[in-house]
Amino acid sequence: MLTDPSQKYPATPLVDLPDRQWPSRKLTQAPIWLSTDLRDGNQALFEPMNRERKLRLFHELVRIGFKEIEVGFPAASRIDFETIRHLIDENLIPDDVTPMVMTQLREDLITETVNCVAGARRVIVHFYNAIAPAWREIVFGMSVPQIVSMVEHHIVLFRRLTAAHPETEWILQYSPETFCMAELEVSLTVCNAAIRAWDAGPQRPMIINLPTTVEVSTPNVFADQIEWMNRRLERRAHLVLSVHPHNDRGTGVACAEQAMLAGAQRVEGCLFGNGERSGNVDVVTLALNLYTQGVAPGLDFSDIMAVARIAEECTALPIHPRHPYVGDLVFTAFSGSHQDAIAKGFAAQQPDRPWRVPYLPVDPKDLGRTYDSIVRVNSQSGKGGIAFLLQRDHHITMPRRMQVEFSAIVQTLADASETELSSEQIWEIFQDTYLTPVRERSGFVYRAHQLSQHPQGEHIVLELADAAGKLRTLEGWGNGPIAATVAALDLPMRIDGYEERSLGKGSDATALAIVEAAADSVPGSRFGVGCHANITTASILAVLSAAQRLCAALAVAR
Repeated sequence: MLTDPSQKYPATPLVDLPDRQWPSRKLTQAPIWLSTDLRDGNQALFEPMNRERKLRLFHELVRIGFKEIEVGFPAASRIDFETIRHLIDENLIPDDVTPMVMTQLREDLITETVNCVAGARRVIVHFYNAIAPAWREIVFGMSVPQIVSMVEHHIVLFRRLTAAHPETEWILQYSPETFCMAELEVSLTVCNAAIRAWDAGPQRPMIINLPTTVEVSTPNVFADQIEWMNRRLERRAHLVLSVHPHNDRGTGVACAEQAMLAGAQRVEGCLFGNGERSGNVDVVTLALNLYTQGVAPGLDFSDIMAVARIAEECTALPIHPRHPYVGDLVFTAFSGSHQDAIAKGFAAQQPDRPWRVPYLPVDPKDLGRTYDSIVRVNSQSGKGGIAFLLQRDHHITMPRRMQVEFSAIVQTLADASETELSSEQIWEIFQDTYLTPVRERSGFVYRAHQLSQHPQGEHIVLELADAAGKLRTLEGWGNGPIAATVAALDLPMRIDGYEERSLGKGSDATALAIVEAAADSVPGSRFGVGCHANITTASILAVLSAAQRLCAALAVAR
């Protein structure tokens, strides 16, 4: 790697705009959206879409709410030509949706393009040509005046061809390709020449589209370029100022956001950022970024996973599992501290209040996603996430100290398995640890009990099965069923804490009892859990659960 890359990669010059306004502005409305999935996105695929997949994706884009859709490059692709004609001839384009087609500045290509879309109610025809110095000098060998003359000539031709088809409303879009690398004065000269040649006005709409054809500078430089052009373009009131950001530096979304602050009214991009090299701007991310700032995006992503499935099937490109808003893992936390914060956020969130759940910038339900995968457990997880899953899926609310105990058990198993543990697996571990009698631990299993009250306290008769299945009867006295059970077991244990819960509502609710028990010869304490329709029985089972676990610890200590 070069020790001094500045000689090989000089920085893009800053724009002379000392009174720039965009940094102090706030986005308050969504732009006009143009989907270029069927053109720019399609030409970047390993295998371009066939007609069937193009039509399927077109209908999905319409359903989502795109009002402008670039449907192809008909002069360069027979599939595009036939697909576009099918959409027009079969009247499959809704009245409020405008298709766009692209062509280079060549007379034969422009003629073929007009023939393809003639008869449509309304259509945008997109002209483009590169204007930056490297392209002028290396690729085309043209001067700026020659480029201006070429643009004017082909737009005049386009006006003559379209005049023969008054049944169609024609909108011209002109893109000075490589705008972000061109001198601003050159960009302005070429764009104003196009505006005059088309004679843009109230009855002759026009779009000036300024692309980051190859992203070469920081987003603030692009925003300065947009604001500079926005102030100087001729007939500005009759233009729609559009941007087409690419993502070579990974900042396509930021470029689009800052360009809108600088005056851009329209954004071209692909649903999930598909496109040449590193892709076009990601429209889903850009739109949902607006949504999280309280701005209605005008696109329907309320079932974002259905959109993702169709896009993946049509393009054969997988969506990254950490893709913002859409990835399978984007709403998933493995980190213990994140899980704890998310669990607390859900507990505190009120349905009619602003969204304030830590680590979740948007409510997954707004995107048609569930809360099922928000917290997942692996070796990096903590007590908060484990407690959250038990509470959400099984209504088990553990005391804080029990969370610490149980998370250590789960962590040990997660480390050993070197994989993620599902909610079902965590529930199995919980049952095995606290609810399932294990004879090898203590040599006794609960069968039945009888309680009776006497002036000196409560008397319990416990029926337990030993390791061989033989019944044993134990008796004990105490000031309640828990104390009586401890006495009957005749073990060196004490009860340091007791809590009870109700699993469910109504008369059919199950009682859950939790005890914290300790023994002098065992470091720390052990929790026991009992679950039964009767709270007294649940309490007795909880004491037996804790006793079993203490006995197991004693056996290890010996």
